Amino acid sequence: MNCSETELLAKLADIVGIDWVKTSETDKQNYGKDWTKAFPADPFAIVLPSTIENVQSLVLLANKEKFALVPSGGRTGLSGGAVAMNQEVVVAFDRMNQILDFNASDRQVICQPGVITEQLQQFAMDKGLLYPVDFASAGSSQIGGNIATNAGGIKVIRYGMTRNWVDGLKVVTGSGELLDLNKGLAKNATGYDFRHLFVGSEGTLGFVVEATIGLCSQAKDPSVLLLGVDDMQSTMPVLQLFRDNLSLTAFEFFSDKALNHVLAEKGLQKPFESQTEFYVLVEFENNTEADLETAMSLFEQSMEAGWVLDGTISQNLNQAKSLWRLREDISETISQFTPYKNDISVKVAKVPEFLAEVDELVSKAYPDFEIIWFGHIGDGNVHLNILKPDSMAASVFFEECGKVSDWVFEIVKRYDGSVSAEHGVGLLKKPYLHYSRSDTELEFMRQIKRVFDPNNVMNPGKVFD
Repeated sequence: MNCSETELLAKLADIVGIDWVKTSETDKQNYGKDWTKAFPADPFAIVLPSTIENVQSLVLLANKEKFALVPSGGRTGLSGGAVAMNQEVVVAFDRMNQILDFNASDRQVICQPGVITEQLQQFAMDKGLLYPVDFASAGSSQIGGNIATNAGGIKVIRYGMTRNWVDGLKVVTGSGELLDLNKGLAKNATGYDFRHLFVGSEGTLGFVVEATIGLCSQAKDPSVLLLGVDDMQSTMPVLQLFRDNLSLTAFEFFSDKALNHVLAEKGLQKPFESQTEFYVLVEFENNTEADLETAMSLFEQSMEAGWVLDGTISQNLNQAKSLWRLREDISETISQFTPYKNDISVKVAKVPEFLAEVDELVSKAYPDFEIIWFGHIGDGNVHLNILKPDSMAASVFFEECGKVSDWVFEIVKRYDGSVSAEHGVGLLKKPYLHYSRSDTELEFMRQIKRVFDPNNVMNPGKVFD
């Protein structure tokens, strides 16, 4: 940086107010990292702007004084995208947390980046509508972070990713310009849509400072089926059968090992007596009175075909929530085991074959490592979690798992898949990005970053060098 540390702190305080510049070690550790545990946090300071003008001033100061900025939302990321390791200034958006406007005709809400996902979901519900992007961290993740990582979640099979619901963006670029992108238009054929460059850019091009988000109709009377299957190959005809005959809102899966951890940790009851290798959770809308009968008929057909061994269906909303907990509580439950997490995707039809190949490879190489599978099989996204043995130091474990990743991503590349389906690249996936992106694509990414962030002040070192 060009100025002294004392001078820089004073300049930051001039922008956001002295009370909103944090330098205690507790604040640095809180705001300087996300949910990944592989990277130490070492920021210079934390600043909490309250206005778009604050953010612009911070970016302009960063360019002038030659220091780096790292965005911080709900800090629920799993790729190290919000980790500040090298004396960066962390820009936390907790104070920019207001829903600014709502238009019922357009079904759009305008919100600041620090709005909590669950807050937006509840706002939509109060208006008789739905914000359908949903995942386990909705209670603490922020909209700006969701946009920066193009968050997915449990309803992608029906509603798509965050990108599908971003109707407009205001962003502050790496050189301090404020761009108003798409302005909430449903139809806009006027050249390059820069909005989509910023969705999923992980703060490397600029900061989201306002978002126009689309809403939709609420799902009608959703019911949940939990099905037990002994092999992943059986899930494909089950998916096709149910999708062809019902309006699905989710099609999830998890392994028996994952279920056992949740049952033990949360004190929940087994969904049914039979024990199977995998479980499929199907959520569907009851658009007509006949839909529930259709679901039961499809369940019976699946049993007769030998695809499904056992199952249960929710009879009310509380039962549906209980069945969902078996899937949604997995990440929180296994976090105590310091898991090495991989978020990968292939085409839906290739999931069973791909999963079996990866599972065999990891199990053979590390028989003492417990492998936990779960994910969004309806959109081809699977989560590979390897649990750290109690006797192994975390540093050694992560080093060993790094070797696993190279092997796994070789398989991902062979299947034309993605090394990061919904968690972003950040620091964790950066060494492996070449498995999913060509050298030419990576160079184009670097060129785009130089256009929007010529002095490399925006989250440097993330996604690529």
